Amino acid sequence: MFKKSRKKIVAAIMSVLVLLWVGTLGVIYASSYFEMQKQNQQMLRTHAQLYTLSQTMDQLMPPNRPMPGGDPDFKPDFDPEAPKFQLSTFYTVAVSDDGTVLEVKNDPPTVRTNEELMKLAKRIIADQKETGREENLTFLKTDKGGYTLIVFMDNTVVNENAMTLFRYTLIFGAVALVVFFFLSVFLARKIVAPLEESYQKQKQFISDAGHELKTPVSVVSANAELLSREIGDNQWLANIQYENERMGMLVGQLLELARTEDMTPRMEHVDLSRLVAGEVLPFESVAFEKGLALNSEIARGITLEGNSTQLKQLTSILLDNAICHSKEGGVLRMTLMKEQDHAVLSVVNAGDEIPQEQQKLLFERFYRVDAVRNGEDKHYGLGLAIAKAIVTAHRGQINVCCYEGLVEFRITIPVET
Repeated sequence: MFKKSRKKIVAAIMSVLVLLWVGTLGVIYASSYFEMQKQNQQMLRTHAQLYTLSQTMDQLMPPNRPMPGGDPDFKPDFDPEAPKFQLSTFYTVAVSDDGTVLEVKNDPPTVRTNEELMKLAKRIIADQKETGREENLTFLKTDKGGYTLIVFMDNTVVNENAMTLFRYTLIFGAVALVVFFFLSVFLARKIVAPLEESYQKQKQFISDAGHELKTPVSVVSANAELLSREIGDNQWLANIQYENERMGMLVGQLLELARTEDMTPRMEHVDLSRLVAGEVLPFESVAFEKGLALNSEIARGITLEGNSTQLKQLTSILLDNAICHSKEGGVLRMTLMKEQDHAVLSVVNAGDEIPQEQQKLLFERFYRVDAVRNGEDKHYGLGLAIAKAIVTAHRGQINVCCYEGLVEFRITIPVET
């Protein structure tokens, strides 16, 4: 139980850390990326606005075409005197309306040939893209009046630096998460330790109290028996004997619960099919006396490594619980089937639906669905707690569900493969 709690605490801490880490990095990198793209587009537009054909090419173009730089009120999108603009590498390809390449500006030193730039420019014009990315180049296509200008900006250095930063972020982030994992394990142990200690003290108290009460209960029972022989039938003595019997049963269940939780049972090869069938037989008469019908369907040959005594007790607890909480005239159904590598033991009875919030508490000590807990039916809310302890010792699971006026207790235990 506490091992699972520690795992849940570690999982919760690590989930929060991973979400914070991924979320923070995502916001930072996304913001940086969009800001860089925005600046790149501004610089590309500025370069395109300032671009003019060389004189030789200019003579081939029609007169009176617009000249952005000739406007006295012209303001570029990005400051062309800024160091970032001055240090950036731009390539330009001017293409006439008939598809003729008018000019390629590819000032050395460069890593792109004119042929590569012309092929990219023609592909961009064919795809009818205005802006975008091609390999490590960001491009902008603009109409310059009589010809189309494709401006490229080389982001090779920026992209490599970004990838290096991202790679080291992942490496150091992973190292930090490993450190935080061991720290969260340490914190989980510290958090759970007081609860585990308190739980162990509670179990020890129940065990000690049960052993201490066992002797006086036996003494009272012996003396009451001797006294009844001396004075015969007596109402007050009968009350003492009755309550002492109830006390003895409660002490016995307390000791059984403590023994089941504290001790590792001795495992052996068990034929579960024969064991369950043997336990069902005596309960058929008990169910008949209460006006109930007990039907069983037990698959043969289901074997596992387990403790036969505890498994018999588990079957008895489930049947006894179903009989006590069944509606008169109802039918009980016990089935034992094999599903893949698990044995599935199911007990179904017709009874009142158990609220969802109470289903989670059924396997707690001393918990009873009925509000009055006087123990007159010799049940003290310990049976299902013992059943859960037995199932846990056999690495299984126990669950309860309600549907169509039926209550089902379902147990799965790993079997031999």
